[in-house]
Amino acid sequence: MDKRETLAAGSIGIALLVLGLKAAAYAATGSVALFSDAVESIINVVTALVAFWAVRLAARPADADHPYGHTKAEYFSAVLEGVLIVLAALLIFVEAWRSYQAPRAIQDVTLGLAFSVAATIVNAGWATLIIRNGRRLRSHALVADGRHLMVDVVSSIGVLVGVAAAVATGIAAIDPVVAALVGLNILWSGWQVMRESVGGLMDAAVPPEALGRIREIISANADGAIEAHDLRTRHAGRTVFLDFHLVVPGNATVACAHEICDRIERAIKAEMGDAQVTIHVEPEDKAKHSGIVVL
Repeated sequence: MDKRETLAAGSIGIALLVLGLKAAAYAATGSVALFSDAVESIINVVTALVAFWAVRLAARPADADHPYGHTKAEYFSAVLEGVLIVLAALLIFVEAWRSYQAPRAIQDVTLGLAFSVAATIVNAGWATLIIRNGRRLRSHALVADGRHLMVDVVSSIGVLVGVAAAVATGIAAIDPVVAALVGLNILWSGWQVMRESVGGLMDAAVPPEALGRIREIISANADGAIEAHDLRTRHAGRTVFLDFHLVVPGNATVACAHEICDRIERAIKAEMGDAQVTIHVEPEDKAKHSGIVVL
């Protein structure tokens, strides 16, 4: 397994550990807020499994049926994660409403909160790790999984405060209200994940800072050409696709034009990593006197 697959597999183990701790917290207290926290961890286990599948599929090389590779598989996993988050939120709302109508006392709060704190610490550490590595490896599935875990951490902190407040004040209604707030937070997380994933599925361009860097690389490595124009980009998982027109002098040989293209492509791949570059060479009478100026 490569680094992405190892991290995705690790997420499964961490998700199961956290689920066990949160389930123990709910069993000890009977708190509906801690129940909502445990439900979110069930979703974490499922999404970790889906993310592992997506990362493995995305790592497959291009084949006859998928000549551009399988990198978009990671976006499908993130969309599915968003859908599951929404379903979890709805389940939490139902349970919170039932508990609000018939409040129940919280039991062994000390033991329950201890389990919950331990789960939150584990989640926070792992979320930080996979977000950092997911960005470095340009894995959308890992970043999405890490962001969801970080939202889970924030939710868990809110739950801890809410349960402690319910016990300290004796107001049982605080418990289901906190659970409902956790559900709203989960819904927002699901929307964010799905919005970013749909952008990838719709072939959204690379971020402005990455686009600016690509333009700089082309300009600095196109010596011998006249200009580059009509630059287009899109990204699919960790792969960046880009194409543009390169205008060369009319007397340039095919070998000379090819050498310029190779130089640009090497520079882009050295900077961007996994990149697919397509360059359309044109004679100087096709110059638009706009776009990317060659330094």
